Amino acid sequence: MHSIVSNISIKVNEKIYVKDPETSALGKKILQESIFLIDEIGFDAFTFKKLGEKIGSNESSIYRYFENKHKLLVYLCSWYWSWIEYRMVFNMINIDDPYERLKRAITVVTERSEEDLSIPHINEAVLNKIIISEFTKTLHTKEIDDENREGFFLIYKSVINHIVQLIIEINPDYPYPKSLASSVIEGALHQYFLQDHLKTITNCNENISPTDFYLNLITLTLQKQ
Repeated sequence: MHSIVSNISIKVNEKIYVKDPETSALGKKILQESIFLIDEIGFDAFTFKKLGEKIGSNESSIYRYFENKHKLLVYLCSWYWSWIEYRMVFNMINIDDPYERLKRAITVVTERSEEDLSIPHINEAVLNKIIISEFTKTLHTKEIDDENREGFFLIYKSVINHIVQLIIEINPDYPYPKSLASSVIEGALHQYFLQDHLKTITNCNENISPTDFYLNLITLTLQKQ
């Protein structure tokens, strides 16, 4: 995949981390190896002690970057959605037809991600697997309201709002643009999860992708009567 963000610095809310991991080799190593370790053993089993053993560093050195593993997961998810947003906007450049812009946006947010080799410390394909299996754990916590007020999920909400504006542009009379946009994005993650683990309750398979399903759904939904 050709890089579209190699010259763009992806920014994550500074309240999520203690020290910006992008500013040091160790910080980037923490991001790189945490992605592989979470994918390997799952977030519930993931600990800073295990990550420290994997990167050959003291557990305490990781705490200099992140207060806890929840904040690390929020950081990784924020990074991912920021990367998705850049890709989505890039793919709509110079496209005048609103239906085509919406189609391209939906494709970006619902397709499986490929690795961007120009960002060596982040494997986007593996990170995408984590988003599918673990993203809801950043939201379904007792701290969600406080973290939302702190702006932890601004990037994620920005991605949804891009879709919302496209829906309104196509059909300003459609009464549920926010619900539709958020359902497409979160629903696609759920469909990939079902496709990987509970195959008998989804039509998505090696021939039909969640992208196919949501492009069909949103086209039929927004048709004007």
